[in-house]
Amino acid sequence: MTTTAAESPTATAHHEEHVTERPAPAKGAGLGVLLALLATVVWSGSFVAARALHDTVPPVQAAFWRWIVAILAVAPFAARATWRQRHLIRRHLGFVALASLLGITVYNTLVNQAGLTTSAGNMGMIMAASPVLMAVYERLGGARLGARRVTGMLVACAGVLLLVGRGALPTRFGTGDLWMFAAALAFASYSALLKRRPAELGGVVFLFTTFVLGAAMLLPAYAVSLATQGGFEPTAGTVGPLVYVGVLSSAVAFFSWNRAVALIGAARAGAVYYLQPVCVALLSYLLLGEELGILGGACMALILGGVALASATRERSR
Repeated sequence: MTTTAAESPTATAHHEEHVTERPAPAKGAGLGVLLALLATVVWSGSFVAARALHDTVPPVQAAFWRWIVAILAVAPFAARATWRQRHLIRRHLGFVALASLLGITVYNTLVNQAGLTTSAGNMGMIMAASPVLMAVYERLGGARLGARRVTGMLVACAGVLLLVGRGALPTRFGTGDLWMFAAALAFASYSALLKRRPAELGGVVFLFTTFVLGAAMLLPAYAVSLATQGGFEPTAGTVGPLVYVGVLSSAVAFFSWNRAVALIGAARAGAVYYLQPVCVALLSYLLLGEELGILGGACMALILGGVALASATRERSR
């Protein structure tokens, strides 16, 4: 999904290997942080959209139509290149299918399911657990995270936990909160998987293919949902949020996120992702009337400080 310098068709395999092993230069690291921030802000709106659809569109149907819209949005830019690289897709089909399952089929469906019984603010805050899992995956892969980044993540995580627990460490979670923890695990696993994307498989091609496979995997559940729950009425209140999550939260945000992971790694991109509960809380306050309060502001300050520390571009020499 992510695009890298190794995607040039004229580059040799040796050169691709060499490029991916180098730390991102300062300019590339700055771009990676900005792209991770763009994806985070756009995805924050998708939690508000999921909450807005909770009583009008069944979760599986919302997820399915999101990816249909995304496929239509990306197809003009990716369909021809995808056909040219079909032999590469077949060669790496197992990897692409797993990425599709985790990042497309499972993750978004769980988010929509959580939106039935928990607030948009809680959804964003709980999703902030995923950067911790991203860092764990990266450390298991042999990466050195550094004291600054670990400290920043711990500070941001403390802010998130205090926000969820209303000033104390949370001890109980609702059903929707548990669905969101499962979504966070799926997203972190997907993000960790991105670092292993075959370099010869183009970023837009990978993006488009995962959308198609992810939607195809949802078809059986979609058919069951139609049979048992019925369809939904296409109105401005249902189509509008689906277009938003299909075009912006899918095509734009996923491409930006994958590119960010390629430039700065999943752990540092995950540190920026801690800003999501701040963005979601602000959007849910403005659009849904969910209250922030003084405690929310203080916890957001902790999260912002932790993100600033964890996403610093200076690296220790290796």
